[in-house]
Amino acid sequence: MHTPMLTTPSRKEYILQQKRGHNRLSVAVLPVHYPKEILTALDILSVEIWGPPGFTSGAGASRVQAYICSIARNAMSFIEAGKADVVDGLVFPHTCDSLQGLATLMPDWGSWKKPVFRFQHPRGPERAEARSYLKSELQAFISALEKAFDRVMSADRLARALALHGEADGLKRELFAKRRYYPGSDIELYRMLRQGEFLWIEDEIAGLKRAVDSLSTAPVQEGIPLLVSGYVPEPMAVIETLYSAGGLIVADDYAAIGRRIAAIPDSATAQTDPLEQVVTRYLSYPPCPTRSHDTSARIAYLLSRARESGAKGVLMHEIKFCEPAFFDVPLIKKAFETQGVPVLLLESELEKTVSSQTSTRIEAFIEMLKGKSK
Repeated sequence: MHTPMLTTPSRKEYILQQKRGHNRLSVAVLPVHYPKEILTALDILSVEIWGPPGFTSGAGASRVQAYICSIARNAMSFIEAGKADVVDGLVFPHTCDSLQGLATLMPDWGSWKKPVFRFQHPRGPERAEARSYLKSELQAFISALEKAFDRVMSADRLARALALHGEADGLKRELFAKRRYYPGSDIELYRMLRQGEFLWIEDEIAGLKRAVDSLSTAPVQEGIPLLVSGYVPEPMAVIETLYSAGGLIVADDYAAIGRRIAAIPDSATAQTDPLEQVVTRYLSYPPCPTRSHDTSARIAYLLSRARESGAKGVLMHEIKFCEPAFFDVPLIKKAFETQGVPVLLLESELEKTVSSQTSTRIEAFIEMLKGKSK
């Protein structure tokens, strides 16, 4: 049994459809954390650029050091080649020094003539100073968008956007909580989830609802339960190989997916200012090394996710040269292995396929977990 998937055109055609049919502007967004609710409230479509995988490095990539990660290099080549010209602007969150640097380099090179927006989020745990700083950054971000696109934010529109994104988060949580009841394979699940990288929020919700509606009343999936962590599930063949080998992803910590499902505290419902709610939502995201340097908090979160989901193994799937990620890797591996939970570390570029060596490592890892579970 297969889950009905949302059929969509290419990203470029979808952007044009949104413009023609809804008068929506669009911005390309570099990874990873950004206030998508604000873009929704201003009727601006966000289209994320995670590389993309397999894009041939061009003149843009030759302007930076070879040890810059492939997300930054591929994105730079993609934009320089004119592949993002269909959008009306670029958004650069302060994810890392490499991606933040592109926010300056792209306009300086002269190949990008449209607006460029920067968004800096606070580092470290939630505290009064972080809330104040984040609110100020959000206000500056809103002002820049309003000025560039001649649009006006309203409290009602922001409140509606928050409700929609909260609904999407709830549906994603339900899908992972009931993973064994979802009839589709891991690759089908992830293809559907990743459509949120470019779909308008109401279209994304429609696809998520179809997936939730397809949940069975009894478990239909077997497989060794796994927790996955990393930045982006690329190449997607990694997901397919895990499932084919007998694994089943029951908990997600990819920055592109799980780390953007907010865990909003109950106290947030008492906030009447929608912008304060955005602040609370943003600060409630799961721990991520691009937002915090508290590795111990991230380890505690990951261990709890593994326990709650029953994960028997962990795949750490990291992009080569990703400094924020690799600072945490040794301590995370040690913490899981101390608990008797095996960890497989995969380091990859943004290829379109996995190598035979990587496939063999994944298959051997799953076989080892099967042996432990007997």
